[in-house]
Amino acid sequence: MKIDDVRSLSQDQLTEELVKLRKEQFNLRFQKATGQLEKTSRVRVVRRDIAKINTVFGERTAAKKKA
Repeated sequence: MKIDDVRSLSQDQLTEELVKLRKEQFNLRFQKATGQLEKTSRVRVVRRDIAKINTVFGERTAAKKKA
């Protein structure tokens, strides 16, 4: 997911995507703990996508406070 794609989403869509990614992150952690994780790189991608969404939330909050 690219940052431009994240910025184009609405607030509700961002929230839904964040919930989906957090569930996936939980499942990946669970798979890692049980030794079933095959694509270890997916953990990093999911973590970064969550960070991108949180960044956009912060940008929007800062813009609202400034306006």
